[in-house]
Amino acid sequence: MRAFTFERAASVEAAAKSAAANPQAKFIAGGTNLLDLMKLEIETPTHLIDVNGLGLDTIEPTPDGGLRIGALVRNTELAADQRVRRDYGLLSRALLAGASGQLRNKATTAGNLLQRTRCPYFYDTNQPCNKRTPGSGCSAIGGYSRQHAVIGVSDACIATHPSDMAIAMRALDAVVETTKADGTTRSIPIADFHRLPGETPHIETALEQGEFITAVVLPPPIGGKQIYRKVRDRASYAFALISVAAVIQPDGTGRVAVGGVAHKPWRVEDADAQLKSGARPTAQALLSGARPTEQNSFKVTLVERTLGAVLAEAKG
Repeated sequence: MRAFTFERAASVEAAAKSAAANPQAKFIAGGTNLLDLMKLEIETPTHLIDVNGLGLDTIEPTPDGGLRIGALVRNTELAADQRVRRDYGLLSRALLAGASGQLRNKATTAGNLLQRTRCPYFYDTNQPCNKRTPGSGCSAIGGYSRQHAVIGVSDACIATHPSDMAIAMRALDAVVETTKADGTTRSIPIADFHRLPGETPHIETALEQGEFITAVVLPPPIGGKQIYRKVRDRASYAFALISVAAVIQPDGTGRVAVGGVAHKPWRVEDADAQLKSGARPTAQALLSGARPTEQNSFKVTLVERTLGAVLAEAKG
């Protein structure tokens, strides 16, 4: 790990200003992903800004009946909150499907959204990786690609986004609230928060330099049967081969988001309109234009079968 300087931010605005003034700065809260990357010298910040003391660790109702989740709410607390379990069961189930209890105790809401890929080539500093070193190439293309993306890929990157929580947030139409260095705020729909790789896979979100996540807002509850199903190589502490987050209403309509298949949580709203009683039309619409490799083409079938199982469970 390389040497760095450290400060404890006194306010959200101060944290944003400090990060904006130093392009090599990083915010740190739980540190469950950042510290690992620093030890491997994949992330090499010269300055860390501790944001744990900013008081963004509460879950509050919004005037329209939704929930505002502070950026520093720990995953364990969020999954256990009675309002989340009652009205947003999909989110609670997704959180409990991710990581271990110890990690959930430390990991924060904002940090979960900002997780970086678990692509093995990204973690191996001896291998070219456009996400780690822009312009160096993508070792996964033509390499071992069983875990990689099948849709939304580019010639520069086929990595996947690892967060379970983000998939549920996408199905629930969450909104990410931020503060910039100049004190202005904005609300970013979760659909627009994560980026596809294109030619710049190292730019993973819509955040600007120094922009700080303060909260994630859930809209009023939509009811329905909420299911999160994660398919992985082992039963615990493993990232998804694919995952399906679904909200199914009694009349068969609903929403579906898929994880483990793209550089961002994957949802196609046009496919939601097809969601009635069968899985096949929706799966085809969700993955229209897929570009799987020979090693991960099974994911297309796996999405279809998992979605079918989710719909069958929703119908009882």
